[in-house]
Amino acid sequence: MANGETLSYTAAAAFDERNRDWYIDKGVQALVFLGGISAIVFIVGIFVFVTAQGFGFLFDGFSFSEFFLSPWWEPTDDDPTYGILALIAGTASVTGLAMLVAIPFSLGAAIYIGEFATGRKREFLKVLVELLAAIPSVVWGFIGLSIMNPLIIELFDVPVGLNVLNAGVILGLMAAPIMTSIAEDALKAVPDRYREAAEALGATRWQVIFKTILPAAKNGLLGAILLGVGRGFGETMAVLMATGHAINIPHSVFDSVRALTATIAAELGETAVGSPHYEALFTIGIFLFLITFLINLIADLVVRGVRNQ
Repeated sequence: MANGETLSYTAAAAFDERNRDWYIDKGVQALVFLGGISAIVFIVGIFVFVTAQGFGFLFDGFSFSEFFLSPWWEPTDDDPTYGILALIAGTASVTGLAMLVAIPFSLGAAIYIGEFATGRKREFLKVLVELLAAIPSVVWGFIGLSIMNPLIIELFDVPVGLNVLNAGVILGLMAAPIMTSIAEDALKAVPDRYREAAEALGATRWQVIFKTILPAAKNGLLGAILLGVGRGFGETMAVLMATGHAINIPHSVFDSVRALTATIAAELGETAVGSPHYEALFTIGIFLFLITFLINLIADLVVRGVRNQ
């Protein structure tokens, strides 16, 4: 009888343990599911909020030709105009120059860290890159304002050093650490057999890198570059401090400009809630949101095409 009770107790304990494991498994699945959809919920919520704030301007005072084709952003005049062409040109010029600075630096650093540096040197450089990525944007903006500004004036003999060149260099240095980290991970993910096969065929170190490793890692490298582009479009404080914040369509790298994000940051706190100016700023936010979505969509389509090849 005792043996039967012991077996019954053991079976009941095993049954309870299986039930407990089942509930734990379901609970973890629910948490993972909530974590997975939370990003989608937050993005949709942000888009709904921004759209709701700019709804009045979109369906009342919005003019496509004026908004996108006019360079005049004068929301406080007696006859206000809301043209963002100069703001778009300023954002695009700063981001483009930043990518010209960041892409060679980030890819070169990633290749050196991933393919040449070894041991403690590699770990030190990776930590250094991560520390550079952690520098706040306002610090970069202060560097552009207090160091790059007089340096550009002295080197190029221009009246103002707060311009496209200043902001492009600062933004490129800001984007380079993150791009380097992602690019290095992409290079590291290339299987060693690719390197060994290329070396067995007599390829030199640089031939292995340029003919084998870089083509194999192009998906990750493309992702790193597009992340840098997104950083350029979305950066606010450093661009606000380094561009000169002048509404102007740039004709050279020494022209002062104003970015879309900097306009929102500088003017939103001084506008009356619900006014056309307030709603126009949120319409700029909608435009930035759509641009970011389009960049990510293009990246996904390009990566899919690369994978299919």
